Amino acid sequence: MSLSKNEVWDIVHDERVRLADDLATIAAADWQRPSLCPGWSVHDVLAHLLDTARTGRIAFVRSMIAARGDFDRANADGIRRCKDPDPARTLAEFRASAGLRRTPPANLATRLVEAIVHGEDVRRPRGLSGDSPAPAVRDALDYQLRTLSRSAVERNAPPVSD
Repeated sequence: MSLSKNEVWDIVHDERVRLADDLATIAAADWQRPSLCPGWSVHDVLAHLLDTARTGRIAFVRSMIAARGDFDRANADGIRRCKDPDPARTLAEFRASAGLRRTPPANLATRLVEAIVHGEDVRRPRGLSGDSPAPAVRDALDYQLRTLSRSAVERNAPPVSD
């Protein structure tokens, strides 16, 4: 990763505030419209981002235990926990949490991925676009490509024999 820890957090905080500013301008009906995340509305993605902003290492482990190791279930539980019936209140909570430095036990680049990719997941269907710093986008994409490459290798690896 080319960015320092402090640079990553500064960018993540800026991305969260910019997303909150962008979402403050959408129409009420847009909250329930699909995002680019299959099965998730704009409001769902915002609740997910709020949950990940608030979730530290211990809370993440607890959520995975409660979800019996099912990452998708843990995400759905987090959305239910953070999604207020009124999107404006979810947005206010997200804005209030924008400066947090909590993270699950994962590479810090995952915070860039969360902020940048999910920001675009809700902006693009609304005709909006983010303007993330190029070094942050590069680090996020590099991390995703390394993760995808490792996953592909693991899926195609021959079975281990004794």
